[in-house]
Amino acid sequence: MTKAPDSLLVVDDDSLNRDLMMRRLSRRGFNVSSAVGGEAALQWIKENQVDLVLLDIEMPETSGLDVLSAIRRDYTPAQLPVIMVTGKISSDDMVQALNIGANDYITKPIDFPVVLARIQTQLSRKHAEEALRESEERYALAALGANDGLWDWDLIKSKIYFSPRWKSMLGWEEHEIGEDPDEWFQRIHPDDVDRVRADIAGHLKELTPHYEDEYRMLHRNGNYLWMLGRGLAVRTNGGKAYRMAGSQTDITRGKVVDILTGLPNRVLFMDRLSRSFERARRGRGKAFALIFLDLDSFKLINDSFGHLMGDQLLVAIAGRLEATVRATDTVARFGRNHTIARIGGDEFTILLEDTTNAVDVTRIAERIAKELGEPFAIGSQEVFPTASIGIALYNPNYQSPEEILRDADTAMYSAKALGKGRYEIFDANMRANTIARLQLETELRRGIERKEFEVYYQALVSLETGRIWGFEALVRWKHSTRGLVSPNEFIPVAEETGLIVPLGQWVLKTSCQQARIWQARFESGPPLLISVNLSARHFLQPDLVQQCREVLDETQLSHSSLNLEVTESAMMPDPESAIDLMGQLKSLGIKLALDDFGTGYSSLSYLHRFPLDSLKIDRSFVSHMMEDDEIVRAIITLGRNLGLKVIAEGVETIDQIKKLKDLGCEYAQGYYFSVPVNAQEATDLLTAQNSRLTATLDGWSPAAKKAYALASVAEA
Repeated sequence: MTKAPDSLLVVDDDSLNRDLMMRRLSRRGFNVSSAVGGEAALQWIKENQVDLVLLDIEMPETSGLDVLSAIRRDYTPAQLPVIMVTGKISSDDMVQALNIGANDYITKPIDFPVVLARIQTQLSRKHAEEALRESEERYALAALGANDGLWDWDLIKSKIYFSPRWKSMLGWEEHEIGEDPDEWFQRIHPDDVDRVRADIAGHLKELTPHYEDEYRMLHRNGNYLWMLGRGLAVRTNGGKAYRMAGSQTDITRGKVVDILTGLPNRVLFMDRLSRSFERARRGRGKAFALIFLDLDSFKLINDSFGHLMGDQLLVAIAGRLEATVRATDTVARFGRNHTIARIGGDEFTILLEDTTNAVDVTRIAERIAKELGEPFAIGSQEVFPTASIGIALYNPNYQSPEEILRDADTAMYSAKALGKGRYEIFDANMRANTIARLQLETELRRGIERKEFEVYYQALVSLETGRIWGFEALVRWKHSTRGLVSPNEFIPVAEETGLIVPLGQWVLKTSCQQARIWQARFESGPPLLISVNLSARHFLQPDLVQQCREVLDETQLSHSSLNLEVTESAMMPDPESAIDLMGQLKSLGIKLALDDFGTGYSSLSYLHRFPLDSLKIDRSFVSHMMEDDEIVRAIITLGRNLGLKVIAEGVETIDQIKKLKDLGCEYAQGYYFSVPVNAQEATDLLTAQNSRLTATLDGWSPAAKKAYALASVAEA
């Protein structure tokens, strides 16, 4: 419905001023009327709807001040705003007008933009007051039909009427609660009562338009319920509150239940955990255990599929957790003494009461891990959200329930650090490891700021020619005090914190610059390839294609010389999006490799659709190849059938090289050829290889000797 224009009344005995004001305001969309004098103005207001009055202060017969006084006998400033118009700046009459109840004033000659702004201000206030008044009236009517508890406080006599519903909400009969205000305040939780008293006092002092608070109240059964209290003071003409009435609504479910999953939320969970803790500490109940669960790949799934799909997954996980725990024989022996809660984004907790048996608890954790390892069908997608699980068992050394939750959380992070998709029981060493990890994260951030990182290069070798075909870029951290930090130590932290993204961008640019330098120096033969790893987080960056394009343009490296290595786990949460992104990268001429093939998700059904150039055989398969070569043989055959290059990682012996050549593998990398080296040492390798030295090995540099070893590969 279109709102009718506001009605303005211009009161002025000067026809020129009056007509000019009416025309200009009409053009602004107002419904404008006029009155020549005060009596006519009062009569018009009595008979018509008026939203605001522009009142000249100096008029013959009835003055503007007299008209204002008459208006204020019937209307408050909020109900009918009055703006005085005067030709006298800072006059006594203007001060008197404001004291009588004028909302504002303007001076002649009229500055119309100022007039318009002040009119809009007063009308906005009026409409806001009307909306509030309508809302309060609507609320009062709704409260009569609602299932809320009502109260009516006589502030003079210090007595409160509590409705029967107010009393029954707390488990009491009508005759069991009197009229003393303490019947209310003594039942409010000790942590909330001072705030409630202060907020009521603030409203009584007119600091707030109405009273509203959320607080806990003690039920007769000993539990606390969450209540929403609302109220409004009734005042004398002088503004003194003599009465206050309102309602009390039970909002416990909304406060303690996770809206998305329907599980208990952190508030309710901590309440139940606290109760279990107190019972165990006082010897009134058995010990208990706490399971803390965090999804390993939820952010990846959320970013790939969108938040709506992520929410659907959380709901599905909550349902599967409930079904799994209920179906566990161990829990059945406990009765129904367990609580499953969602306490954060993708964090769930399970409180198992009346148990001291670690075996029983781990059995439940194993079953949960197994059930969550099964695929979830979300919409048209199938996802595999593994979870890391931490377990903490109550012991008398705990001083608070928060300590148990902290230790279960610590155990969960330990499980995540040890490979994810598993469970760990808390022990004292974990806390020290957690502190060390937090310290490492801090130092990692500082290390990136201080540029303590360096790119190392490991040779990719052609098994047919024995020549270096390219290099894989690997990041190394030269810590200012700890020396060289293992990538196995800092890469997982960088992945988890997101620091891998800026670090990966730096590695990409640095290695491309170095590759361009090598290509310019060693022009004979095919251009060297530079292979750069993409983390799952990096692979999900929406501007990844643009980043690659900018780096290649800046470094002048040919696009076909860049090879990006991606793991299966980075692609499989959303294969369709991965295929699209890889297609965009391929359109730039960039090569793509599937790293650690066979160790991640089962991607055989998608492998033929991925626009890949090569597969990399994981070192774990190569290391066992001499005893059983079936897996390596299968991967090489698969790669050949798909037209892909196959690269074996972790090659360390001449026997492995011979075996790989027999199986038809074309390329390899590993310590047999070279450990990862810095840019200068990699340059020495290329220099020695290209010099075609034929002298004896005596006096050769380490790099030259390694190049000789590389040449011998072709003869193996």
